[in-house]
Amino acid sequence: MPSSAMKRTGSVANMQQASHQFPPNHARSQSGSRMSLAPGRPSQPIFQRSSSGTNLAEGFQSVHRNSTSNAFSASSGRKSFAPGASVFQTPAPLSSAPNFEQSAQRRSSVFKSRQSHGPGSTGVKQSFFQQAPMPAAPPVDPRRLKDAATRSQMAQELLEFLTHNNFEMESKHVLSNKAMTSPTQKDFNCMFQWLYNRIDPSYRFMKSIDQEVPILLKQMRYPFERSITKSQIAAVGGANAWATFLGLLHWMMQLARLMQAYEAGTYDDACFDAGYDVSGDRIIFDFLSDAYSTWLSAEDGEEGEDDQDAQARLIQPHVNSMAIKFDAANAQHHEQVKLLEAEHKYLQDQIEELGKSGPRIQKLEEQIRILEEDRAKFETYNTSMDAKVKKYNDRCQFLEKSIEEIEAELEASEKEQQELQAIIDGRGMTISDIDRMANEKDRLDTALQATSTRLEDSKKRVAERELSASRKLDELEQAIERYNNLGYQIGVIPSTAVNAKGQEYELTLTVTEGPNFSGSKMGSSSQDSSDRLLHDSGAGYSPHHLLNLDIRGMVKSNITILRKEIAERRNAALEQDMNNHDLLDKIKEAMDDKQVEVEALGHRVAQAEEELEKLREISNTQKSQSDAQIERMEKELGRMKSGLGESVQLMVQREMAVNIEYEQLQLRANSLREELHTEIERMLDDIVRFKLHVQKNLEDYEQFIADEVERSCEEQDMLNHGDDEEMDDDA
Repeated sequence: MPSSAMKRTGSVANMQQASHQFPPNHARSQSGSRMSLAPGRPSQPIFQRSSSGTNLAEGFQSVHRNSTSNAFSASSGRKSFAPGASVFQTPAPLSSAPNFEQSAQRRSSVFKSRQSHGPGSTGVKQSFFQQAPMPAAPPVDPRRLKDAATRSQMAQELLEFLTHNNFEMESKHVLSNKAMTSPTQKDFNCMFQWLYNRIDPSYRFMKSIDQEVPILLKQMRYPFERSITKSQIAAVGGANAWATFLGLLHWMMQLARLMQAYEAGTYDDACFDAGYDVSGDRIIFDFLSDAYSTWLSAEDGEEGEDDQDAQARLIQPHVNSMAIKFDAANAQHHEQVKLLEAEHKYLQDQIEELGKSGPRIQKLEEQIRILEEDRAKFETYNTSMDAKVKKYNDRCQFLEKSIEEIEAELEASEKEQQELQAIIDGRGMTISDIDRMANEKDRLDTALQATSTRLEDSKKRVAERELSASRKLDELEQAIERYNNLGYQIGVIPSTAVNAKGQEYELTLTVTEGPNFSGSKMGSSSQDSSDRLLHDSGAGYSPHHLLNLDIRGMVKSNITILRKEIAERRNAALEQDMNNHDLLDKIKEAMDDKQVEVEALGHRVAQAEEELEKLREISNTQKSQSDAQIERMEKELGRMKSGLGESVQLMVQREMAVNIEYEQLQLRANSLREELHTEIERMLDDIVRFKLHVQKNLEDYEQFIADEVERSCEEQDMLNHGDDEEMDDDA
């Protein structure tokens, strides 16, 4: 980054001098050394303030910025973050710039009206308390301003607010004793101006109060501004008008308190409860505000100090403060995480306990199922017992009727005996005849008693056999019913079923009617064809009498064949099921592989999104830097255009001087060229002579070396020859 992008003047005097050299809409120069927190210093245009006063129910947005990355762009104007300045204020332009149009115009309020973008309300101003279009008639104030208690409470709250915030010291005005009941015009003017400056500290009142108030009320979206007229503003102390203006001042006081609470972060907890954690944004915003204030108040850098070192020295305290705030905020998050972890552990323990009770629940469910089956069996048994009880009740009633008939027969027999006794008496029988008849009677009674005993034994045996036969018959009925149910289940009943193949497999039990006890004679053991346990009066049932099908023959063979077919189909189905299970396992494995691939692709997508966000941030940063560079270049271009006229004239003069100098240089070059040619010729002659001299000396030296070599060789040969002769002599 060029160092000129981080320069500014060190004093207002330098800035005033620089303002005469550049266009009037550049309030700062780029000279002077200092560090910048921004990518580059933008040009400072005339601060034509756009409205940021949206619906106050949605919050206050006096500091209007499109994005953090373009916070220093010249299109929106630089906002002041100097210490002590409200977040909602809009800074005034530099008064040292002599050509600013702002010095001749009244600054407008930060709460400027805008058009609503809600559906069905194009171009209609919205109320502070509602979103519907404003009615044609002035809205009715729901506050009971005519009530003395309400006015007294409002006045007390307003007076306390003025006292606690040093109204008299800041406004340099002392309120009268009746300022809250019947104030003077100056009291109202001072209170209104002071309260509005609490809302917009940078606003300056330029006109009379009766002209300022209606415009400001519209900009603040006061819901009852239509009920206030200029004539009432000129006479606020009247008995009828003061209640309205007291409500206005109280509303402005509440608005100022709301803005103070918003600046102090009072509503951060409410935002957190609603699911929006703004603590981090507030910490970052405070960091940017403080850092920008330091940047504005920084002096020129020291001689020899590196830009990076100066930047680190200025920004490090703010970074440390931001880190401390983030640590404090993260400590709360850590505590909340610990609480959530404890709650998670408690819930996990409960889940484990419930998981342990799962087998007991299954056991209880199995027991309930068994009890349900037993209940169904007992209901069936009770139904059969009820039928038997009804049958035996019918039999008891029949026996009671039989007993009554027998008693009637006994009475008739007694009467007959009396008649016979009378007849005997009338006939005059002797005692011997009577004894003989008595002996005969005893013999007959003994024979009758023996016969009765045998009859009772026979009846008992018959009853036992009858009970056994009845039990067997009931078991046969149950077996037939179970057989038919199983036949329905396996599809052989009825004959049109799947496995019946047109044959009849349904069993029916053929029995006679119930027993006939209508006989009138005691000891009669004969039964007619309606006896339930007998096929006829002399014989019992045979299998072909009771059942309509041949069980051991046709039915058993067909059932055996069907069992074989079903076994074959079952084996084929089991084999198919095993194949399906194998296929299902393969599909599950393939799905698991695909799931792993999907998770891997998801991680890659998340990484790609993170890279995209990083690239987007980098592009935004580069865009802001390029915007700042463009602004700087435009500023330099304007400065170059301003001095273009003088530069052209200077260039013409320099061109004439250069042409003259060029002609002189050409003459001098020609003379110098001639001198150089002469000198070069002389040097070439010297070089040739030196070359010839060196060549001749080298030839002489070469001849000298050759002579020396020959002489050395001859001496060496002579020495060698002398040595050979000495060796011969010695030998």
